[in-house]
Amino acid sequence: MIRIAICNQKGGVGKTTTAVNLSVYLAISGKRTLLIDLDPQCAATSGMGIDGDKTSYNLMSGDNVKPIESSIKNLFIIPASIDLAGAEIELASEPNRDFVLKESLKKINRYEYTIVDTPPNLGILTINAMTACERVLVPVQAEYYSMEALSRLWRVFDLLKKRLKVDIKDKYVITMFDSRLKICREVEMELRKNLGDRVLKTIIPRNARLAEAPSYGKPIALYDPKCRGAKAYKLLSEEVISLEGRW
Repeated sequence: MIRIAICNQKGGVGKTTTAVNLSVYLAISGKRTLLIDLDPQCAATSGMGIDGDKTSYNLMSGDNVKPIESSIKNLFIIPASIDLAGAEIELASEPNRDFVLKESLKKINRYEYTIVDTPPNLGILTINAMTACERVLVPVQAEYYSMEALSRLWRVFDLLKKRLKVDIKDKYVITMFDSRLKICREVEMELRKNLGDRVLKTIIPRNARLAEAPSYGKPIALYDPKCRGAKAYKLLSEEVISLEGRW
């Protein structure tokens, strides 16, 4: 059972796109997969065209939540709701507030992979995703400001290790890459130089079809499986599977 939190406090880096499409291709490859949308903006939920009465808000409230079976074999989803926006305030006084999701997921353990999409911040919901999963995949847009944001994320990793005894195992995937742009090539070179094999080999290209798919409530595998973005996410899922036992 492998749990991966998709995290980056910087918005617009392809976080939800990665959470949705990685989940889909893991399921297509035969892995029983659960996608949890933990973002009050509900982007992963709408991107999959899913709706449900029981959401990740209920999960964070300690309720029993039955994941929704998607139209893709092996893929199950716990959607988000706007109620999550108040969860940070509601959890603030809880003594075990950083481990609520981890405790709730003990009731849901029938999946080979659990992928958690998080909000674009480093609040309680994101911390819960990190403590529940311990494996974190960070989408990094191939631009300067995305790299600058990583230092804040690393400080949170250090705090989790020191204060909560959570040992984060981090990997990075380069997104929105355009090989024609010098800045993209420089960012890739710098990341690989400083982070080594923590940067995955797969690179997600900038691709219009990836951007269009959520407006139709479809993952890229259903919207345009032959486009460059779809092929890249299929490769990403294969690389993630190849890391089993080494991540």
